Amino acid sequence: MTKIDIVSGFLGAGKTTFIKRVLEIVKNEKTVLIENEFGEVGIDGGFLKDSGIEIKEMNSGCICCSLVGDFTSSLKEILEKYEPQRVIIEPSGVGKLSDVMKAVELVESKLKIEPGKSVTVVDASKCKMYAKNFGEFFNNQIQYADIIVLSRTDIADEKKQAKAVEIVREINPTAKIITTPLKQLDNEQIFEILEKDTDLAKEMIEEEKNKHHEHGESCGCGHHESHEHHNHEEHHHEHGESCGCGHHHHHADEVFESWGKEQIERLSRQKLEDILEKLSESSEYGVVLRAKGMVELDDNTWAYFDLVPGEVELRDGKACYTSKACVIGANLEKEKLEELFKA
Repeated sequence: MTKIDIVSGFLGAGKTTFIKRVLEIVKNEKTVLIENEFGEVGIDGGFLKDSGIEIKEMNSGCICCSLVGDFTSSLKEILEKYEPQRVIIEPSGVGKLSDVMKAVELVESKLKIEPGKSVTVVDASKCKMYAKNFGEFFNNQIQYADIIVLSRTDIADEKKQAKAVEIVREINPTAKIITTPLKQLDNEQIFEILEKDTDLAKEMIEEEKNKHHEHGESCGCGHHESHEHHNHEEHHHEHGESCGCGHHHHHADEVFESWGKEQIERLSRQKLEDILEKLSESSEYGVVLRAKGMVELDDNTWAYFDLVPGEVELRDGKACYTSKACVIGANLEKEKLEELFKA
């Protein structure tokens, strides 16, 4: 089965830099890069040939202009000739990502392929200008992406970065946004971004459910309940079911709710410590069972935290793809949590 990833980017967004990193990461896989240049001559083909990856350039026009015929036959030819484990499609900078995705869908039923991730690289410093002047094409590449890589965040000021995130979020509320400069991320992290759907809230809730199962106590009726459930009985009575033994039982996913935030502005270490103290000691933000996150500090280091009531672990860590935090619990005061994590 061949996995197909699509990496798009509007004009000089830094798409080639990202693709070079991906090629470095998947160098042990048999990979084919399909480039589709807008115009007569393939410009970037020679630039990437030294990677040792087979390149099939289709210079008959942009991919969205020759979808069914040329694209389907070319892809079929590549799969039959090279039998690659992965194909990376790099559409023209002025192509529509939705058209490329449709083209891949058309050949899915005929060929043994597995859709991978659709990635769009966006220049953070020019995002506002591109959105204003090239709305349809620019917005389409953002709208249909699973992952948005904000490039040049190492040189764009914080206001421009924040505006870029705002524009991207308005067009695509669900995409994973990478705001950390790629040079600060190692290959393993980039591979995880491409291959894993990392949802911090789901991960934490799963951990809590497992913890409850491991530490459950029998109440003599054949059911099990966790210590945490008894600690917050007032909430549990709303959802719990009586089994005739006087205790109440429920599934963890019926109790937990979550609040999460990404692209958190850089914080001072003192500010982060104050936030964690409030979450750990105060009931002002609801019944907090767990909080976890990776936050960039104002001294350009990263802090990782893991919190349960009355206990906080704070440690230094490597750069994450973006600053993020998640809180799970019951009756969470989400607006207050939003304010709490503001710089």
